[in-house]
Amino acid sequence: MKSLNLSPLKKLEIILEGAHKDFATDLLDRAGVQGYTIVGNLSGKGSHGIYEGHVMFNEDDVLIMIIVAVPEELVAPILEGFAPFFDKHTGVVFVSDIQVSRLVKFRSERSSTSN
Repeated sequence: MKSLNLSPLKKLEIILEGAHKDFATDLLDRAGVQGYTIVGNLSGKGSHGIYEGHVMFNEDDVLIMIIVAVPEELVAPILEGFAPFFDKHTGVVFVSDIQVSRLVKFRSERSSTSN
């Protein structure tokens, strides 16, 4: 039986208000991120108490999570880009170690040519 080859990457889970989705995705695009997943209507409990995830008036009024898998060299520039934002806005970034199959799906041409 053939097994999958796994490669190490970093996963960023970025939680912020939906109103700032364009800012976040633009920052990720400019950093060279190949893709991301956006999950809307988050519910949970944090430092501000319980947050119910439902669309009240529009999608800007809810919390979203953007999930990104990136090479380690992109983590610092992305976090630097978000630092001033999170000084003024609600949200958090979780960074964790992961392993992925099909590494080619997660590397930009820029990073794959430098290897």
